[in-house]
Amino acid sequence: MASPSRSPQGPPYAPDTASVGGVPSKTLDVPVTAVFLFIYVCLAATNITIFRLNRRRNHKFIISGLLGGFCNVRTITCSLRIAWAYNLDNVSLVIAAEILLNAGTLLIYFVNVVFAQRILRAKQPGIGWERWLSVALKSLYAVIGVVLVMTISTIVLSFYTLDQHTRSVCRDIYLFGTSYLLFIAVLPIALLLPAYLPKRSPNAEQFGDGTTELKTLILVVTSSLGITIAGFRAGTTYMTPMSITSLAWYDSKASFYCFDFVPEVLVLLLFVIARVDLLFIVPGDSSKTHCYSQLKGLEAQNDFIESCQSGVSG
Repeated sequence: MASPSRSPQGPPYAPDTASVGGVPSKTLDVPVTAVFLFIYVCLAATNITIFRLNRRRNHKFIISGLLGGFCNVRTITCSLRIAWAYNLDNVSLVIAAEILLNAGTLLIYFVNVVFAQRILRAKQPGIGWERWLSVALKSLYAVIGVVLVMTISTIVLSFYTLDQHTRSVCRDIYLFGTSYLLFIAVLPIALLLPAYLPKRSPNAEQFGDGTTELKTLILVVTSSLGITIAGFRAGTTYMTPMSITSLAWYDSKASFYCFDFVPEVLVLLLFVIARVDLLFIVPGDSSKTHCYSQLKGLEAQNDFIESCQSGVSG
């Protein structure tokens, strides 16, 4: 997180310490960011289209809508970075870009946790449907909201103060926030471990299209990419801030794009190509019945999958 400048011009004060990606340039950052902007626009349109087609078939796979919304947020993030390159003295653009860059990725972590929970419930219903686990995960989701508010607040405050103690407190809070998001990014892998206990549950179920092993493979890949993003952000945050004129390797533009946008795009592409809306579909009343294998639910689910597949092939 960039710290405010000691320049008397402000508030908000321009940063005087290096941040990942550094100050964007017209020659390099604008064309590269424009490419990612185009990709995010295409992914947003694809996810929203999938969501609307599913809804017409009387199935609301809300996650597709959320992913479409996330892509829209990223288009704004890219647009702000391009605008920043043409307005280097506009600190407000820097603040907005920092907020959206940090706030966006947690949705990917959340989706991975939801998918991991569904796999756990299918493989080990005795564990996955336990009330304490559901309460624990909901509590973690609530904390995510608190952490997000804290992170945004500290980012904004750090640009509006020159007080060293306040800046130190902001940094500590930001460190906690990045560490917590890393924990959430790792959580899907942790949930998968009890799903594959040596002792298989006699009540194991199937849900959605494809095998559970395929779902697990996709989740491991997307979770690993999420851990890469969260781990890089947490690791760079714990490093001693460098001068804006002396960038470390992790503050380079290559690191910024390779550890932020590239893993995100790969996750989103995999979600679309793998059709997670078909793979991770569950009966709408499963949260009440604690079961995925109801006959009625499976028939409706299979009809929906077949109609989607025929629509795609047609």
